[in-house]
Amino acid sequence: MVRPCGLLTRRKEPVPLKSISVTVSIREFVAGVSATLNYENKERAPVEAFFVFPMDEDSAVYSFEAVIDGKIIAAELQDKMKAHTSYENAISQGHQTFLLEEDMSSRDVFCCNVGNLYPGSKVALTLKYVQELPLESDGALRFVLPAVLNPRYHLSRWPANTCLQLSVITTISSQHGIEKVQSNCRLTPLEYLENDKTTAQISLDDGHKFDRDVQLLIYYSEVHIPSVAVEMGKLKTSPDCFMEEPTTMVSFYPNIPEAQPPITCGEFIFLMDRSGSMQCPMSKQDKSQLRIDAAKETLILLLKSLPVGCYFNVFGFGSSYESLFQDSVRYTQHTMEEAMKRINHMKADLGGTEILTPLNAIYGSPTIPGHPLQLFVFTDGEVTDTFSVIREVRSNSKRHRCFSFGIGEGASTSLIKGIARATGGTSEFINGKDRMQSKALLALKRSLQPVVEDFSLSWSLPVGLSAKVLSPEQSVIFRGQRLIIYAQLIGPMPPKEARGEVCLKYILQGESFENKVAFSLHPNPDTNFTIHRLAAKSLLQMKDMGFRETPANDKKEVLKISLECGVISSHTAFIAINKDLNKPVQGPLVRRDIPRPILLGAHATMPRYYGCVFGDNHLVQLISLQKADGSWDLNEGLALVLGLSVEDILAALPYKNLDSSGWATVLAVLWLHVYGKELQCEWDLLARKAMAWIHINVGCAMHQLMKAAVSLLKSTVDPKTITH
Repeated sequence: MVRPCGLLTRRKEPVPLKSISVTVSIREFVAGVSATLNYENKERAPVEAFFVFPMDEDSAVYSFEAVIDGKIIAAELQDKMKAHTSYENAISQGHQTFLLEEDMSSRDVFCCNVGNLYPGSKVALTLKYVQELPLESDGALRFVLPAVLNPRYHLSRWPANTCLQLSVITTISSQHGIEKVQSNCRLTPLEYLENDKTTAQISLDDGHKFDRDVQLLIYYSEVHIPSVAVEMGKLKTSPDCFMEEPTTMVSFYPNIPEAQPPITCGEFIFLMDRSGSMQCPMSKQDKSQLRIDAAKETLILLLKSLPVGCYFNVFGFGSSYESLFQDSVRYTQHTMEEAMKRINHMKADLGGTEILTPLNAIYGSPTIPGHPLQLFVFTDGEVTDTFSVIREVRSNSKRHRCFSFGIGEGASTSLIKGIARATGGTSEFINGKDRMQSKALLALKRSLQPVVEDFSLSWSLPVGLSAKVLSPEQSVIFRGQRLIIYAQLIGPMPPKEARGEVCLKYILQGESFENKVAFSLHPNPDTNFTIHRLAAKSLLQMKDMGFRETPANDKKEVLKISLECGVISSHTAFIAINKDLNKPVQGPLVRRDIPRPILLGAHATMPRYYGCVFGDNHLVQLISLQKADGSWDLNEGLALVLGLSVEDILAALPYKNLDSSGWATVLAVLWLHVYGKELQCEWDLLARKAMAWIHINVGCAMHQLMKAAVSLLKSTVDPKTITH
């Protein structure tokens, strides 16, 4: 389910958005963002408006202000209950006011009541936040500016082709050196500001239509080099103040090699969103694949890539849930065929998005000895109570890992990241042209790989100085995963030339490794206190379990950290009052609680698209024909994909007494390398399973068969690249 967003009236009607101005500062792995949205009330009557703004769950919002008809109204962060009382009092006295708070059920959506907007009033809302940037599988940093500012989900009365001015200026700096910047939007040429390519600037090209998220992929030269950033605190005025202690951000990105062979045990459960919105296309581009079709194709790829001997099950959820099997079943040809049959008939027909009930069913099932649970969750929306879901997943974190996927631009980052973080898994977001299949298979590969374990952090600091680690303990690191740790430096700071060192030690497959990095203890100060605020956000993510759910003993600490650092939490809110405006309130007074925005569920009108994912796609057809043990049978379906007849294929078999399955499997693997090369990341695991079958069942005849296959398919692929 998705929600309407932007600046709306009480009747969910939009207040026209005229322009957006965004400045982004990216330093190493962190982005600082200032976004200003300019609105105008063109109605003849005053309106009470509220602002709904979703952003990444890792974002630390630390500043919010409004400029109404030229008057700046700066906000103050307060205890939420006190802020609500202040808001009510200000409204009743005729003051213009606004209140910004986290949504009650999710920390990645913010709601702001802007009070009363008078006819002709112009409002500029400026929101500032900082966030860690996630890493892509190729090492790129990803920054996303949500198109919801436009807003992203159009209401029935919203003009579909609103003319909007958007400016985005991004400055990037990194000691690693900046290689390139890519985007899904047109950009101005990258301009280097230093000869060593450590600083650069780039802007969104003029004429951009803000009809999709703006995504930037930033590539650094040596991303695996560990780094430490130290930020000095504010001048000391009181004991035990979070913002007054120097704070560090340590970043490790180990270059972990891929292990061979992969793990072959496990219980793999795939939990798939089948709510009505899954009938929407993956992106706004013409002929984009439907989300439900991409999900079905992804499920087939995952099933074909599972190791022989594991256990599996598939759940579909919406307002209710269904499972393919009552309990997880052993992965065999029979169970795989049964699953395939039912997946092909799967539809987006289960209503809303309620995930807690199927999760309870999964966790309530008995464990399978020797087969650790690996849970894969796919959803395109949000749930009604994110905090409850995360708490349930966390309470079962010792028995499983969760790999989560947010589909499309409406997925809840709070849910997707929260459930992965709670179990030591990984999270991915699939937007625009991203392929769900590629990201899901990457996660499956990670789940089949050994992880970095038993890691420890040690510090070498001048006498009298110590490090107090603030980040929650992490149990594992996957291949391709980055580790960020925040720590406070306690004690007197040494002379300016002093340096420190931090060392990360870990064990991978029984072998010990260590990464060391030295750093200056006296860097240039940051007036925005970016690292302090991100460290505070890290603590809040661990302690703050929602306004209703946070334990009493943690609430006191959450309030203290939030108020000291100016970072919003579920227990605090920004309140601002314009006492210069004393016009009488128009109309009868009503309670000004921040409304939870309406959710567009299965009954919302969805555009209809046609086409089946399993039609003309030969790659999907070939994969769907593979057997559970990794082999293929020689039949009409395979012949159709190869573009040959069964008779011609049999005639080219060099060993007439050889079982035709061996010949068919060799041809299928070669076809993948010839015609599916661009999507190798998606079929790599199932091809490895096929090659393992070939080695066992074909043996020394493999090389002759591969040579004959190359001739039959008229391929230029070197057989040695496949067989080794």
